[in-house]
Amino acid sequence: MRTPLLSLALSLLATSALAKDRPTLHYKPGMDEERPVVVEAVVGPQGSDYALRLRFQKPPFGQECGNRCANATVLLDTDASALSGLKLPGKAAENGADLVLIIQGARDINDSSADHYLRVKVRRLTDSTRTVDEGELVTDLDHRRDSDRIHIEGNTVYLLIDAGNDLPSGRKVRVIYHPPGAKALQGTVPGLLSGSASNSKVMLFRRGTWGKAREGGQRVGSESK
Repeated sequence: MRTPLLSLALSLLATSALAKDRPTLHYKPGMDEERPVVVEAVVGPQGSDYALRLRFQKPPFGQECGNRCANATVLLDTDASALSGLKLPGKAAENGADLVLIIQGARDINDSSADHYLRVKVRRLTDSTRTVDEGELVTDLDHRRDSDRIHIEGNTVYLLIDAGNDLPSGRKVRVIYHPPGAKALQGTVPGLLSGSASNSKVMLFRRGTWGKAREGGQRVGSESK
């Protein structure tokens, strides 16, 4: 026979497991936006990686977007410090970013058809970097061959990004997304030194598979108070 305390604990556990992930960033594009843009981002540490779930308002690549497919830039300030990372003029929100992810809808054209795919270029930014294009290329991912790092479900893109390459680490990570023609959006999530990466709080991808990477489930990237 279950005690009332045990029943309450099981009920709370079930509620937590079914809770929606808390968005790190949320953006509402204008009705006239032609290009796919990120409308919701969930970011958090997972092991030695950063896990991201990026939802676009329309498919980020393919025939539907034609020549106006996704070209989104997401930056991570992996130690939430302006002392390291990108140095742009003035007080740009991107200053201090240590890693930039460029998510692009692309296509390979041959004689009879076009092969559409999603490409993700990751560049390392240092305090000598003055533009995101100057950053050192860390990896160039292609969803057709890098299925362990990129997974796509409809308009949603799941990414696992290696946090090695001597990246600065801290208890917090600042996430920056600058939609075209709009103000930069910023959010703060736990960093690799927060404990969230090692105590299984972040479960965007489980047991090396994508089957658990759904829009519901345990929270990812939410701040612990």
